[in-house]
Amino acid sequence: MIRPLLIIGVIFAASLGSSAYAQAPGTSTGPAQVWPTRPVRLVLGLPPGSGSDLLARALAQRLTGQWGQPVVVENRTGANTIIATGAVARAAADGHTLLFGIGYSFTLIPHLYAKIPYDPIDDFAPITMLAEFGTVLVVNPALPVNNFSELIALARSQPGKIIYGSIGSGSSPHLMWEMIGNKAGIKLLHVPYKGQSQLMIAALTNEVNLTWAGVFSVRPHVTNGKLKALAYSGGKRSSAMPELPTIVELGYPEARTEVWYALFAPARTPRTLIDRIHGDVSKLLAEPDFREKEILSKGYEPGGLGPEEITALIRRDLVAGGMLVKISGARAE
Repeated sequence: MIRPLLIIGVIFAASLGSSAYAQAPGTSTGPAQVWPTRPVRLVLGLPPGSGSDLLARALAQRLTGQWGQPVVVENRTGANTIIATGAVARAAADGHTLLFGIGYSFTLIPHLYAKIPYDPIDDFAPITMLAEFGTVLVVNPALPVNNFSELIALARSQPGKIIYGSIGSGSSPHLMWEMIGNKAGIKLLHVPYKGQSQLMIAALTNEVNLTWAGVFSVRPHVTNGKLKALAYSGGKRSSAMPELPTIVELGYPEARTEVWYALFAPARTPRTLIDRIHGDVSKLLAEPDFREKEILSKGYEPGGLGPEEITALIRRDLVAGGMLVKISGARAE
């Protein structure tokens, strides 16, 4: 969702100094002081029940009390998050429609599709980085492997027989396996799913032999023996599952992937309003109870980046994402 060489994973940006941050002309009170005047939509491109959905709903619940207006999570699924992201790009720039952005929507999707209904730089104003995390490689116990090396050896002996699942063509897990496959000289069969919950069911029932998924999704199943964990996609070991070697340690630094979530507004949203939302959300993320319950306990690392920092991150990861797509040879199906 990425800092794949960068990464999977949330969010967007307007050019530094772009019109996305221009102060709206007019009243002396400014837009931030009279906002919100109606419910705020928080648009998410993944289905209910996913880790991103749970974080979005926790955020929405707390902000509802703080802002005095309902903050409503709107799950607009389909087309690998393109539908949701494009909808926010076209929304009114008044702060009443926000995007719960996922990194690969801005850094990988633009390289995978010939045409998408948004520009990852010009159509959004980034607000706040919410969280980032790596993913865990899990296999169904029916697959006779106990570590990553054994998995690669088995795949070499059975080309095209081992099935891996992802949350869609062009998603981080898809690109990671294309990259690993190219380097290791193996061929796995890819099966895309519409969301994380469907994918986890497929892994648990051995409909797919393996997948990459977040710590929060897989840890209970690893603990009870229904899945086996073999590796972690980040550049450093997970604080939640420190026993797992990273993909870098295993010799595949090109496939390193961290997913990130961030909050965005449409471009041309007044800077005073961006600053107001950034300040409110940053204070919430810093609250010990919210930080522990909604971030750390789910295997996420706290975000904290502000608008300009997110812009710089996206610009860098767009370049890295293009390299990852090119090297992997992957294309959206």
